[in-house]
Amino acid sequence: MFGYRVPAPDEAMLISGGRRGLGGAPFRVVTGHGKFVLPVFRKVRFLTLSMCESEVTETCVTRQGIALHVRAVIAFKVGNDQESIINAGQRFLSDQEQMSVLTGRIFAGHLRAIIGSMTVEEIVTERQKLAAEVLDTSKTEMAKIGLIVDSLQIQSIDDGDVGYIDAMSAPHKAAIQRQAQIAQAQATQASVEAEQVAARNQAEYARQTAIVKAEYSAEVDRAQAQAAQAGPLAQAHAQQEVLAAQTELAQRQAKLRQQQLVSEVVRPAEAEAERVRILAAAEAQRMKIQAEAAASYDRVALDRMLIDQLPQIVKEAAGGLAGANVNVLNGADGLGEIAAGLVSQGLTILDSVRQNLGGQESDGHRPDKSEGNGSSSLLQLPSSKARKSDDGPVDVD
Repeated sequence: MFGYRVPAPDEAMLISGGRRGLGGAPFRVVTGHGKFVLPVFRKVRFLTLSMCESEVTETCVTRQGIALHVRAVIAFKVGNDQESIINAGQRFLSDQEQMSVLTGRIFAGHLRAIIGSMTVEEIVTERQKLAAEVLDTSKTEMAKIGLIVDSLQIQSIDDGDVGYIDAMSAPHKAAIQRQAQIAQAQATQASVEAEQVAARNQAEYARQTAIVKAEYSAEVDRAQAQAAQAGPLAQAHAQQEVLAAQTELAQRQAKLRQQQLVSEVVRPAEAEAERVRILAAAEAQRMKIQAEAAASYDRVALDRMLIDQLPQIVKEAAGGLAGANVNVLNGADGLGEIAAGLVSQGLTILDSVRQNLGGQESDGHRPDKSEGNGSSSLLQLPSSKARKSDDGPVDVD
């Protein structure tokens, strides 16, 4: 719109003409909003509020009289309040580049003053303290011209060819070098130890590998040897089993042959010996029996003769009764009693004869057959009247 002006965010609009500004300033300050400005009657100018930079390179003498080349960088800007804007506008509005030049000069003076009160060691080791003191001493002057300092950085400190800073740092450098050498030596030693450990580990690994390989090789050799011996061993075992079977068969055959010999030779021999023994015993028994028979033959013959003559004796006794006057009172029973009495008398006579013969034998006289036959000629009967069974008692017709 015609006559309406708006400042940038980092600018302050200064309107001159018409009413005066705050505190009797010759212009009004507008920031952050627009304003109608009558053309011809009002004049508008803009003051930057952005950050500015100033570099200071100054040779300063310390309290020890040693010249130091100091390089510093100051970051500053116009303050945001109207008072700072008015102060800066009145001083730098027509030539705003002068803010950096003036700021550098102000800080250079304060920097020389503060470094002159300090030693090189303090300046080198306490740069932050130096920057803080410079800021504190320059704050009032910077506020008068409407500027504020955001930061001050000491970029470098150099003593030129004096070598003081290098000499000051020499012990530290030596210590650092010594520590570096020690660290290097330690690192080297550690490296050597690590290499030795690695070598030992490699040697141990190689040894274990060789042992394992040897064990594997030995195991393979054993397996191959066992495999090579498997056939002969199996054949030997088979032959051994065959020999064992043959041995067992031979033992069985020998046992069988022994049994056959026992059955074919020993048993028949024993049987033959038993037969001979039995025959001998039988023969001895027969001879004994024959001897006993021979001893008792005459008595047996006499007994047979008596037995054979017994019926004749009974008949003769019964014949004696033929002419006798015998009355039988009880009939057939009485007749039986008479016959029984006759037989009893015959048996009594036979026993008497036997006793007499036994008495003669006990006296040592054994009658022979001729004598027996002579003494008993009256008792002989015809052979047809008496016979004796070979196995049974005498039968009388």
